Amino acid sequence: MTEIDAKTDALVPAWLTLPDIAEQFGVEVTRVRQLVKEGQLIAVRRGENRALHVPAAFIDGDKVVKGLTGTLTLLRDDGFTDEEMIEWLFTPDPSLPGTPAQALSENRGTEVKRRAQALAV
Repeated sequence: MTEIDAKTDALVPAWLTLPDIAEQFGVEVTRVRQLVKEGQLIAVRRGENRALHVPAAFIDGDKVVKGLTGTLTLLRDDGFTDEEMIEWLFTPDPSLPGTPAQALSENRGTEVKRRAQALAV
């Protein structure tokens, strides 16, 4: 887990702590930590106490946003760090329109994955 810089931090409109997510999911915090370890979520250290935070846009009620895990896998395979993945997911893309994170939350994951795959070329 990395600590992100102020520029990347500012791209993300809202963050959730791991205990917040555990409460939403109705599971123990250890289960959320496991999701991070398995690469289904990205958690970064931020704030004064350097607590682990996940972008709120990655959570849809009581589950991970559909298509996020596959997109993260593609980006990791392309050599992206956690910070670079967050930056890419929250940077506006005029061809979508909006950000890749917005597109995922709107169930447009196929479009996002196509763009992530094109990064490898």
